[in-house]
Amino acid sequence: MDAQSEKILAHIIRNTRIAALGTLRDEAPHITMIQFVTVQDFSTFYIFANRLDPHIMDLQKNKLMSLLIAETDDGRADPRTLARVSIRGSAEPMQNGEPGFTLIKKMYIERFPASEALFKNADFGLWRINPKGGRFIAGLEKAYNISLETLQKVSER
Repeated sequence: MDAQSEKILAHIIRNTRIAALGTLRDEAPHITMIQFVTVQDFSTFYIFANRLDPHIMDLQKNKLMSLLIAETDDGRADPRTLARVSIRGSAEPMQNGEPGFTLIKKMYIERFPASEALFKNADFGLWRINPKGGRFIAGLEKAYNISLETLQKVSER
């Protein structure tokens, strides 16, 4: 991947707050919109959601999932040139009190202030997403397979 594409990927991950979350439901894909945060080196992503939401119930049955993070549509003539990354991985619930929980909660509230009250609701919880790989499209004819190592390298941009 060239340096400019690495910068674009890092920018999208850092500056986009919403992703499409793909889960499996009854052996079929299910997609929803979700807010996310990530740690500085992009090695782990986090979502916060109601345990009763269908996509979270999906994750309780099958931890395999994907995130699609895309550049905002700016009305350009060819939207296929918008940069986007799909990240495949697995998700697991975080328990209040486990190492790192307080830090991730703080990061989440800083990015999404309206979520602070929801942290007091027992139906809501944080989920840790462990990336395994994925695909980054930097524009037309600029497509790259990515790994966890790629994400960590790009985070330095």
